[in-house]
Amino acid sequence: MNLHNETFHQFDNIEILAKQVVEGFIIGLHKSPFHGFSVEFAEHRLHNTGDSVKDIDWKVFARTDKMYVKKFEEETNLRCQIVVDASSSMYFPQEKGTLAYNKIEFSALAAAAMMHMLKKQRDAVGLTIFGEDIQVSTKASSTTLHHKLLLSHLHQLMQSKPAKVRTNVAKALHQIADSIHKRSLVVIFSDMMDNFEQKEELFHALQHLKHAKHEVILFHVVDKSKELDFEFENRPYHFIDMETGVEIKLQANQVKAHYVAEMAKVKAALKLQCAQYKIDFVEADIQQGFNEVLLPYLVKRAKMRV
Repeated sequence: MNLHNETFHQFDNIEILAKQVVEGFIIGLHKSPFHGFSVEFAEHRLHNTGDSVKDIDWKVFARTDKMYVKKFEEETNLRCQIVVDASSSMYFPQEKGTLAYNKIEFSALAAAAMMHMLKKQRDAVGLTIFGEDIQVSTKASSTTLHHKLLLSHLHQLMQSKPAKVRTNVAKALHQIADSIHKRSLVVIFSDMMDNFEQKEELFHALQHLKHAKHEVILFHVVDKSKELDFEFENRPYHFIDMETGVEIKLQANQVKAHYVAEMAKVKAALKLQCAQYKIDFVEADIQQGFNEVLLPYLVKRAKMRV
């Protein structure tokens, strides 16, 4: 589902936007080979001898002639920690042009949509927002009040415009691995624009998450055409590093081949390490919509329920 700039101005409520994203996604699922997936698949369980009659969902019984009981918060067996990179590079592009959202807006809205699904399942969700340091860190919970709190943090993230905030992904992931509940699902939204000369530190942090028995999905949030494919017109440009403020003037075609090759190496190394640690690596191109985020999440969640 694609939302346009007018939609952001019309709705200032991220919860409404998240519901729209999920509804569009679910409608798409029912029209696709993945129609067997649903945000309802884990909300009920079969009635067992000894279960209270008051918890039976009689509407479901009327439709199916089978007795199911509703699952409540104390029965939650999935905890999810959503991790969002809030460094300055995540606010690219500042001038969005025809794009509906930049990387931070895409990440915040995708996170909110995922939280909406988790809420419907009464699963517990926590939120971590980081730049050079962790800015927000909440424990996982499934209460309505907690859900509203997380949405407010995401809304603030979309509204802010931090300057020269660098990334320290490795530091944040180490802290998360040590602090959250064991065997959680950790969902990371980041462009991974860290100092890749220190990639071993990043790889150790990813390994730490897996060593702590967490399931991990890394959504590599990018504007693919610009950040990976370097699709700029062949004319002089003035580029500014959003995290350091370093400036450079150059002709786009003078550096394109080298830039694309180096970025491909960085991405390949990251994908390889994720594969070795059994971390799901998903390229989330902000120009491609939310299905590329929500479907991998739903598949991973279904596997964790088995």
